[in-house]
Amino acid sequence: MAASSDPPRLGAVLRSASRSRLCRTVAVLLLVVGGAGGWWVSSARSASGPRGEVAFATGVPRGVYDRYGGLLKEYIGSHLPELKVRLDNSEGSVDNLERLVSGRDDFAIATADAVASFQSPGKPQLRAIARLYDDYMQLVVPADSPVHKVQDLRGLRVGVGQAKSGVNLVTRRLLEAAGLDPDKDVTPSGLNIVQATQALQAKQLDAFFWSGGLPTAALSDLSEQTPIRIVPMGDLSDPLHQLAGDGVDAYRAATIPADAYPLVEPERTAVPTVAVPNLLVTRADVDPGLVEALTRVVIDSRDNIGGKVHAAQLVDLRTAVYTDPLPLHDGAKRYYLSMRP
Repeated sequence: MAASSDPPRLGAVLRSASRSRLCRTVAVLLLVVGGAGGWWVSSARSASGPRGEVAFATGVPRGVYDRYGGLLKEYIGSHLPELKVRLDNSEGSVDNLERLVSGRDDFAIATADAVASFQSPGKPQLRAIARLYDDYMQLVVPADSPVHKVQDLRGLRVGVGQAKSGVNLVTRRLLEAAGLDPDKDVTPSGLNIVQATQALQAKQLDAFFWSGGLPTAALSDLSEQTPIRIVPMGDLSDPLHQLAGDGVDAYRAATIPADAYPLVEPERTAVPTVAVPNLLVTRADVDPGLVEALTRVVIDSRDNIGGKVHAAQLVDLRTAVYTDPLPLHDGAKRYYLSMRP
């Protein structure tokens, strides 16, 4: 009798242990979801995709980050209807990275040089989703300005971008590459793109730097209101590499196409400059299923968004995985692997 009763008791013990492990597993998952900053409403995914609310840091109003983020939000609303996106304006790349590591935002756009130079205890948690498009450095002056190269800025009033922007980071490096001290040889103004265009029109600035996709709406608008010119900077590509150091290999020589700003003088003239890639960035603790779905939306929305933001036409499945200096998020990897032929 004793022997015949052993199996039922063993089975009961195993079932009890299994239930106990299941309860512990569920408890751990609840702790993980609850400790992720509260941004994720539910890790469950319905037939229509992930659900919940996420925060996306873009950039300054009227910049390409801002426009791209707004259009991406619209596309997400159509294709992931249960996912709510909150867009947060910011000063730019450095600000965006700080917002990510602090948990204020879950996704952001940042330049590769800003990522490489970013100093924070939270940096190891940063992950990439995709390489998007390149930002082009643009030095804007009145059409009749005596400035024809960066070295000519000595002694002038120059817009250098907001303190936590990618514009400010690369502008300071460009000035140094040209042999100028950003704090002594020019009078720097930490303005965003809208403020800089207004100051140039009011003759309160002699020039300003901008780093953005092509075309940037604020510059197109400015060219319709006042004659402006974009100063070539292609000769600074090599010195910029040397100045940035071995840890920052984000810059490349590039050309602003002749048709990017039809009204900029001299009209229909290509301008050599420097470009840096933009990355879509998140954190390692963000749900892989959510990241996989967002990666798919970013790639699939290229033609839709590209019709309104020219730079978005350059988002490409073949180049999206080149996200140095950040590794891909596991959810993004899952998407790209699913697209292999």
